[in-house]
Amino acid sequence: MFFQGKTVAFHTLGCKLNFAESSALARLMTEKGFCKTPFTEKADVYVINTCSVTEHADRECRSVVRGALSQNPEAFVAVVGCYAQLKPGEIASIPGVDVVLGANEKFRLLDYIRLSGKNTHAEVHHCDISETRAFETSYSSGDRTRAFLKVQDGCDYSCTFCTIPLARGTSRSDSVSGVAENARKLAAEGIREIVLTGVNIGDFGYGTFPGAKKARREDFLQLIQHLDTLDGVDRFRISSIEPNLLRDEIISFVAGSRKFAPHFHMPLQSGSNKILALMKRRYRRELYENKVQVIRSLMPHCCIGVDVITGFPGETEEDFLETYRFLNNLPVSYFHVFTYSERANTEALGLPGSVPVNERKRRNKMLRILSAKKLRAFYDDQRGTSRTVLFENENRDGSIFGYSDNYVRVKTSFKEMLCNSLQQTTIGEIDADGVAIASPDAVPVQVGL
Repeated sequence: MFFQGKTVAFHTLGCKLNFAESSALARLMTEKGFCKTPFTEKADVYVINTCSVTEHADRECRSVVRGALSQNPEAFVAVVGCYAQLKPGEIASIPGVDVVLGANEKFRLLDYIRLSGKNTHAEVHHCDISETRAFETSYSSGDRTRAFLKVQDGCDYSCTFCTIPLARGTSRSDSVSGVAENARKLAAEGIREIVLTGVNIGDFGYGTFPGAKKARREDFLQLIQHLDTLDGVDRFRISSIEPNLLRDEIISFVAGSRKFAPHFHMPLQSGSNKILALMKRRYRRELYENKVQVIRSLMPHCCIGVDVITGFPGETEEDFLETYRFLNNLPVSYFHVFTYSERANTEALGLPGSVPVNERKRRNKMLRILSAKKLRAFYDDQRGTSRTVLFENENRDGSIFGYSDNYVRVKTSFKEMLCNSLQQTTIGEIDADGVAIASPDAVPVQVGL
């Protein structure tokens, strides 16, 4: 085999979806003879999977390329992913890059690798995003405990701050049967928890059919109902899902599910209806609040995460405080806080009322402090409760860590028998690092879901 014994290293920026796709590319390459090696070591090929959401993406990409070439100046360097789709010319100008692959081309990476010497100029293989219609299945592997399984890609929404539709194309999905097949493969590898991921997973079910006609044949509720019946997988977790797509039937199903974790992550972005309208979000704060209330009524113990953006154009101090007060009064568990940054070819660039960067960061800090308080309060509420914890594999200075079904980070004394196992565990005190300690009187026992 031509690539037998050659080495490849991956560096992934951004979201869980990117990590799933990097793993898929790594499997394709190892099947052709490559040996995977850490990115910090010498390799014949370095693959950098980029993100369009990352601020200063160009600077970050240049730094990663330099790091690769410091290990092996003659290595073949391939840059793929969202930033490669959006700004191929910028990436091609980075010294040392050999090939830049857009959204359609990245899964044909092996076709473009040349090991006969570095290219004088970077090759760019890139098509218009409107031509990207096929769904490419991906899942992360290598961690025996947990895996990210891609079930959907692309987005049909037109949020004014977002470049993802430009980088990944329109919404498209795997089939229910295809997801189930991949879940069985992961279970056979010893994976105990599968996280369903995508760009807009609540929009699951769209595909392109004969005649290039796009249509919906299945939906997200059907997907999780089927996955709940699978043997071999102990736990599923839903990644971020839009509040307007989180139907009450989905919440009710998760509440009574055998295998789906009581954990939702819903992007809010702003608690001001004025800002939500400027963002072209497909809901208002009243709907978001209603979804939280429905979740809490059915699953008081459920973990609820929130995405929020500070400093969007037009956000006044009163608009921000409206968001702050809304989140402060909302019974949610934690936030992911993002500072708005300008993105080329987005509608938000033309909006008036730019917020000074230092003010954006001040607001971000305020929300991060509030998030820490919310998370501590959520953990405190769980003390004394008995939850199913999936423990990991690593012995960290005599301790082993894991996550409860409702996403509480837990640790206890390391025992080999706990590795990669689900245990019924009593949540105890919270340590100085914000991790819950399994109560001393708790005796974890093996459980089956």
